Amino acid sequence: MNIQEYFTRISYKESHKDADLQTLTVIFQHHIQAIPFENLSMHCGETIELDLQSTYNKIVRKKRGGWCLESNHLLFWALQELGYDVCILGGNSYKPAERAYTVEINHILLKVVIKGNSYIVDAGFGGAYQAWQPLMLISGKDQPQIPGIFRFTEDNGTWYFEKVKRKHYIPEQSLPVADTPELGNIRKIYTFTLEPRHINDFQELNTYLQVSPENILQKKSICSLQTTEGLFALVGWTFTEVKYNYKEDVDLVQITTLTDEEVEKTLKDKFNIVLENKLIP
Repeated sequence: MNIQEYFTRISYKESHKDADLQTLTVIFQHHIQAIPFENLSMHCGETIELDLQSTYNKIVRKKRGGWCLESNHLLFWALQELGYDVCILGGNSYKPAERAYTVEINHILLKVVIKGNSYIVDAGFGGAYQAWQPLMLISGKDQPQIPGIFRFTEDNGTWYFEKVKRKHYIPEQSLPVADTPELGNIRKIYTFTLEPRHINDFQELNTYLQVSPENILQKKSICSLQTTEGLFALVGWTFTEVKYNYKEDVDLVQITTLTDEEVEKTLKDKFNIVLENKLIP
């Protein structure tokens, strides 16, 4: 495993001699714009192994993406190699349909400490709730980024992560967005504590997510990638392109339904993914 090979994979060509916030931000942005959030292995009959060598081979050498357990684990390794003070944390995702957070930890995120300040770095949420820059771990402060305004709130050792939603403009030829109606314009994302975790703490979760028919990752094939202007997302046969802040506080959302042949072509053209096994969307 070679850090230079990882840099080539994410098209990062700048200096990395200083483990500072600026370097972290640029590496992070390259990572999320090169490595898709995807669970396609589950829908291709492939097993996802949660060890660094397998993740490295899959994402760096085979130019695939991965879900949070893989993408953030790879980023954790890279940041460690570069001399950052980084640790793994566990999160509980919010389920809009149930209006509740999951009881069990089902997400992995990273905490990086630079000059005494803590930052949350999470390359593995995908879609419209993916931050584009490291977020300072501070309670109650709005942190505006291109995707929207993010915020942490701390209560008795539990941290809550949320995003202020923007309106969507969907051109007429697109399909309506099927979204769970929520009260207000705040989208809860996940909760977490600052208890450091080890990747082995997530082995059971990694297995469970691949066999449990109840979870969304089993029900839907998902691939999303951040772009310079917004994001691409392929869920089943539905391809969505989002352009952030297309107008004041409005995101442009264009939705297309694809055929099986177009799914394969879209994966190659938009996500730079060529699968070894047949995808069943």
